[in-house]
Amino acid sequence: MTSTISHSKRWLRTVCAAAVWLALWQILSMIIGLELLLPSPISTAARLFELAGTGDFWSAVGRSLLNILAGWLLGALAGGLLALATNASAAVRALFSPIMSVVKATPVASFVMLAFVWIRGARLPTFCTFLMVLPVVWTNIHEGLGSADAGLLEMARAFRLRRSAVWRTIRLPALLPHIFGAVRVSLGFAWKAGVAAEVIAHAGRSIGGSLYDAKLYLNTADVFAWTAVTIILSVLLEHVCAALMDRAARRLGAAADIKEATAA
Repeated sequence: MTSTISHSKRWLRTVCAAAVWLALWQILSMIIGLELLLPSPISTAARLFELAGTGDFWSAVGRSLLNILAGWLLGALAGGLLALATNASAAVRALFSPIMSVVKATPVASFVMLAFVWIRGARLPTFCTFLMVLPVVWTNIHEGLGSADAGLLEMARAFRLRRSAVWRTIRLPALLPHIFGAVRVSLGFAWKAGVAAEVIAHAGRSIGGSLYDAKLYLNTADVFAWTAVTIILSVLLEHVCAALMDRAARRLGAAADIKEATAA
Protein backbone atom coordinates (compact mmCIF):
# COMPACT_ATOMS: atom_id res chain seq x y z
CA MET A 1 0.00 0.00 0.00
CA THR A 2 2.81 2.36 0.97
CA SER A 3 4.72 1.62 -2.26
CA THR A 4 1.56 2.32 -4.32
CA ILE A 5 1.11 5.71 -2.62
CA SER A 6 4.78 6.55 -3.13
CA HIS A 7 4.55 5.58 -6.81
CA SER A 8 1.45 7.76 -7.25
CA LYS A 9 3.22 10.71 -5.62
CA ARG A 10 6.19 10.33 -7.98
CA TRP A 11 3.89 10.29 -11.00
CA LEU A 12 2.01 13.34 -9.68
CA ARG A 13 5.28 15.25 -9.22
CA THR A 14 6.36 14.30 -12.73
CA VAL A 15 3.05 15.43 -14.24
CA CYS A 16 3.13 18.70 -12.30
CA ALA A 17 6.71 19.42 -13.37
CA ALA A 18 5.84 18.69 -17.01
CA ALA A 19 2.79 20.97 -16.78
CA VAL A 20 4.92 23.82 -15.40
CA TRP A 21 7.47 23.54 -18.22
CA LEU A 22 4.75 23.29 -20.87
CA ALA A 23 3.10 26.39 -19.44
CA LEU A 24 6.41 28.28 -19.55
CA TRP A 25 6.93 27.12 -23.14
CA GLN A 26 3.43 28.38 -24.06
CA ILE A 27 4.01 31.74 -22.38
CA LEU A 28 7.39 32.20 -24.09
CA SER A 29 5.86 31.33 -27.46
CA MET A 30 3.11 33.89 -26.91
CA ILE A 31 5.67 36.55 -25.93
CA ILE A 32 7.76 35.92 -29.06
CA GLY A 33 4.61 35.76 -31.18
CA LEU A 34 6.29 34.12 -34.16
CA GLU A 35 5.69 30.42 -34.86
CA LEU A 36 8.73 30.33 -37.14
CA LEU A 37 11.02 30.97 -34.16
CA LEU A 38 9.17 29.12 -31.40
CA PRO A 39 5.96 27.22 -32.10
CA SER A 40 3.65 26.72 -29.15
CA PRO A 41 3.17 23.31 -27.53
CA ILE A 42 -0.38 23.31 -28.86
CA SER A 43 0.69 23.83 -32.48
CA THR A 44 3.49 21.29 -32.03
CA ALA A 45 1.05 18.71 -30.70
CA ALA A 46 -1.38 19.46 -33.53
CA ARG A 47 1.37 18.99 -36.09
CA LEU A 48 2.48 15.77 -34.41
CA PHE A 49 -1.04 14.32 -34.63
CA GLU A 50 -1.25 15.45 -38.25
CA LEU A 51 2.01 13.70 -39.09
CA ALA A 52 0.92 10.56 -37.22
CA GLY A 53 -1.99 10.23 -39.63
CA THR A 54 0.31 9.64 -42.60
CA GLY A 55 2.00 6.47 -43.77
CA ASP A 56 5.32 8.26 -44.29
CA PHE A 57 5.43 9.08 -40.57
CA TRP A 58 5.19 5.45 -39.48
CA SER A 59 7.61 4.39 -42.20
CA ALA A 60 10.17 6.88 -40.89
CA VAL A 61 9.60 5.85 -37.27
CA GLY A 62 9.85 2.16 -38.11
CA ARG A 63 13.05 2.56 -40.10
CA SER A 64 14.75 4.62 -37.39
CA LEU A 65 13.56 2.21 -34.72
CA LEU A 66 15.01 -0.79 -36.53
CA ASN A 67 18.33 0.91 -37.33
CA ILE A 68 18.87 2.27 -33.82
CA LEU A 69 17.76 -0.89 -32.01
CA ALA A 70 20.06 -2.97 -34.24
CA GLY A 71 22.99 -0.74 -33.36
CA TRP A 72 22.07 -0.79 -29.67
CA LEU A 73 21.77 -4.57 -29.54
CA LEU A 74 25.09 -5.05 -31.34
CA GLY A 75 26.80 -2.51 -29.08
CA ALA A 76 25.33 -4.04 -25.92
CA LEU A 77 26.35 -7.56 -26.95
CA ALA A 78 29.86 -6.51 -27.96
CA GLY A 79 30.26 -4.39 -24.82
CA GLY A 80 29.18 -7.25 -22.56
CA LEU A 81 31.51 -9.76 -24.22
CA LEU A 82 34.39 -7.30 -24.15
CA ALA A 83 33.76 -6.61 -20.45
CA LEU A 84 34.01 -10.33 -19.70
CA ALA A 85 37.31 -10.46 -21.61
CA THR A 86 38.83 -7.39 -19.96
CA ASN A 87 37.73 -8.60 -16.53
CA ALA A 88 39.38 -11.96 -17.08
CA SER A 89 42.65 -10.70 -18.59
CA ALA A 90 44.79 -7.71 -17.61
CA ALA A 91 46.45 -7.78 -21.04
CA VAL A 92 43.11 -7.49 -22.84
CA ARG A 93 42.11 -4.69 -20.47
CA ALA A 94 45.35 -2.78 -21.18
CA LEU A 95 44.76 -3.23 -24.93
CA PHE A 96 41.15 -2.07 -25.10
CA SER A 97 40.85 0.52 -22.30
CA PRO A 98 42.53 3.34 -24.31
CA ILE A 99 40.31 2.58 -27.31
CA MET A 100 37.17 2.79 -25.19
CA SER A 101 38.34 6.11 -23.71
CA VAL A 102 38.90 7.53 -27.20
CA VAL A 103 35.47 6.36 -28.41
CA LYS A 104 33.75 7.88 -25.37
CA ALA A 105 35.53 11.22 -25.82
CA THR A 106 34.91 11.55 -29.58
CA PRO A 107 31.84 13.62 -30.56
CA VAL A 108 29.03 11.87 -32.40
CA ALA A 109 29.34 14.27 -35.34
CA SER A 110 33.00 13.31 -35.82
CA PHE A 111 32.14 9.62 -35.97
CA VAL A 112 29.33 10.29 -38.42
CA MET A 113 31.53 12.34 -40.75
CA LEU A 114 34.32 9.75 -40.65
CA ALA A 115 31.97 6.80 -41.08
CA PHE A 116 30.14 8.58 -43.92
CA VAL A 117 33.25 8.11 -46.07
CA TRP A 118 32.98 4.31 -45.91
CA ILE A 119 29.37 3.54 -44.98
CA ARG A 120 26.17 4.65 -46.69
CA GLY A 121 22.44 4.27 -46.21
CA ALA A 122 20.79 2.57 -43.24
CA ARG A 123 24.06 1.05 -42.02
CA LEU A 124 25.49 4.44 -41.02
CA PRO A 125 23.02 5.17 -38.14
CA THR A 126 23.38 1.55 -36.99
CA PHE A 127 27.18 1.78 -36.98
CA CYS A 128 27.25 5.13 -35.14
CA THR A 129 24.77 3.83 -32.57
CA PHE A 130 26.94 0.75 -32.09
CA LEU A 131 30.01 2.90 -31.44
CA MET A 132 28.23 5.08 -28.89
CA VAL A 133 26.69 2.16 -27.01
CA LEU A 134 29.79 -0.06 -26.91
CA PRO A 135 31.92 1.95 -24.41
CA VAL A 136 28.94 2.72 -22.16
CA VAL A 137 27.97 -0.93 -21.80
CA TRP A 138 31.60 -2.03 -21.48
CA THR A 139 32.35 0.49 -18.70
CA ASN A 140 29.28 -0.39 -16.63
CA ILE A 141 29.57 -4.16 -16.93
CA HIS A 142 33.34 -4.16 -16.42
CA GLU A 143 32.87 -2.21 -13.19
CA GLY A 144 29.99 -4.48 -12.20
CA LEU A 145 32.09 -7.61 -12.68
CA GLY A 146 34.70 -6.18 -10.33
CA SER A 147 32.21 -4.92 -7.73
CA ALA A 148 31.45 -8.28 -6.08
CA ASP A 149 32.32 -8.36 -2.38
CA ALA A 150 35.86 -9.72 -2.02
CA GLY A 151 35.08 -11.13 1.43
CA LEU A 152 32.12 -13.11 0.11
CA LEU A 153 34.19 -14.41 -2.80
CA GLU A 154 36.92 -15.53 -0.40
CA MET A 155 34.33 -17.26 1.77
CA ALA A 156 32.89 -19.00 -1.31
CA ARG A 157 36.35 -20.27 -2.22
CA ALA A 158 36.91 -21.46 1.35
CA PHE A 159 33.64 -23.42 1.27
CA ARG A 160 34.36 -24.61 -2.28
CA LEU A 161 31.06 -23.40 -3.67
CA ARG A 162 30.35 -24.25 -7.28
CA ARG A 163 30.99 -21.51 -9.83
CA SER A 164 27.30 -21.40 -10.77
CA ALA A 165 26.37 -20.85 -7.12
CA VAL A 166 28.95 -18.07 -6.78
CA TRP A 167 27.54 -16.34 -9.85
CA ARG A 168 23.95 -16.70 -8.69
CA THR A 169 24.44 -15.60 -5.09
CA ILE A 170 27.37 -13.15 -5.20
CA ARG A 171 28.38 -11.92 -8.64
CA LEU A 172 24.97 -11.56 -10.29
CA PRO A 173 23.38 -9.45 -7.49
CA ALA A 174 26.40 -7.12 -7.65
CA LEU A 175 26.29 -7.00 -11.45
CA LEU A 176 22.56 -6.42 -12.02
CA PRO A 177 22.50 -2.71 -10.97
CA HIS A 178 25.35 -2.03 -13.39
CA ILE A 179 23.51 -3.85 -16.20
CA PHE A 180 20.38 -1.82 -15.49
CA GLY A 181 22.41 1.39 -15.52
CA ALA A 182 24.13 0.40 -18.77
CA VAL A 183 20.80 -0.26 -20.49
CA ARG A 184 19.19 3.00 -19.36
CA VAL A 185 22.16 5.20 -20.24
CA SER A 186 23.03 3.44 -23.50
CA LEU A 187 19.46 3.71 -24.82
CA GLY A 188 19.61 7.49 -24.47
CA PHE A 189 22.98 7.58 -26.23
CA ALA A 190 21.65 5.26 -28.93
CA TRP A 191 18.80 7.57 -29.88
CA LYS A 192 20.98 10.68 -29.84
CA ALA A 193 23.69 9.06 -31.96
CA GLY A 194 21.31 7.31 -34.35
CA VAL A 195 19.14 10.36 -35.08
CA ALA A 196 22.23 12.61 -35.36
CA ALA A 197 23.68 10.19 -37.91
CA GLU A 198 20.43 10.24 -39.88
CA VAL A 199 20.41 14.05 -39.89
CA ILE A 200 24.01 14.41 -41.04
CA ALA A 201 23.68 11.63 -43.61
CA HIS A 202 20.34 13.05 -44.86
CA ALA A 203 18.81 9.58 -44.48
CA GLY A 204 15.49 9.57 -46.30
CA ARG A 205 12.32 8.21 -44.66
CA SER A 206 13.73 8.33 -41.14
CA ILE A 207 13.30 10.54 -38.10
CA GLY A 208 16.65 12.23 -38.68
CA GLY A 209 15.96 12.66 -42.40
CA SER A 210 12.58 14.21 -41.59
CA LEU A 211 14.26 16.56 -39.11
CA TYR A 212 16.73 17.63 -41.78
CA ASP A 213 13.95 18.29 -44.31
CA ALA A 214 11.97 20.27 -41.72
CA LYS A 215 15.01 22.43 -40.96
CA LEU A 216 15.77 22.89 -44.65
CA TYR A 217 12.25 24.18 -45.39
CA LEU A 218 12.02 26.20 -42.15
CA ASN A 219 9.14 24.09 -40.81
CA THR A 220 9.91 24.77 -37.15
CA ALA A 221 6.75 23.05 -35.94
CA ASP A 222 7.88 19.90 -37.74
CA VAL A 223 11.31 20.14 -36.11
CA PHE A 224 9.68 20.29 -32.68
CA ALA A 225 7.23 17.52 -33.57
CA TRP A 226 9.95 15.11 -34.77
CA THR A 227 12.06 15.99 -31.75
CA ALA A 228 9.09 15.11 -29.54
CA VAL A 229 8.78 11.78 -31.37
CA THR A 230 12.44 11.03 -30.63
CA ILE A 231 12.03 11.85 -26.95
CA ILE A 232 8.81 9.84 -26.61
CA LEU A 233 10.30 6.76 -28.27
CA SER A 234 13.46 6.98 -26.16
CA VAL A 235 11.51 7.28 -22.90
CA LEU A 236 9.08 4.49 -23.84
CA LEU A 237 11.88 2.09 -24.76
CA GLU A 238 13.74 2.93 -21.56
CA HIS A 239 10.65 2.18 -19.44
CA VAL A 240 9.92 -1.04 -21.34
CA CYS A 241 13.49 -2.26 -20.88
CA ALA A 242 13.43 -1.25 -17.21
CA ALA A 243 10.19 -3.18 -16.65
CA LEU A 244 11.55 -6.25 -18.43
CA MET A 245 14.78 -6.15 -16.42
CA ASP A 246 12.91 -5.74 -13.14
CA ARG A 247 10.74 -8.75 -14.00
CA ALA A 248 13.81 -10.78 -14.96
CA ALA A 249 15.54 -9.82 -11.70
CA ARG A 250 12.49 -10.88 -9.68
CA ARG A 251 12.30 -14.21 -11.51
CA LEU A 252 16.00 -14.84 -10.94
CA GLY A 253 15.54 -14.10 -7.26
CA ALA A 254 12.48 -16.33 -7.02
CA ALA A 255 14.25 -19.14 -8.87
CA ALA A 256 17.21 -18.88 -6.51
CA ASP A 257 14.92 -19.00 -3.46
CA ILE A 258 13.05 -22.05 -4.79
CA LYS A 259 16.30 -23.84 -5.53
CA GLU A 260 17.69 -23.12 -2.06
CA ALA A 261 14.45 -24.24 -0.41
CA THR A 262 14.43 -27.46 -2.44
CA ALA A 263 18.06 -28.17 -1.54
CA ALA A 264 17.30 -27.57 2.15
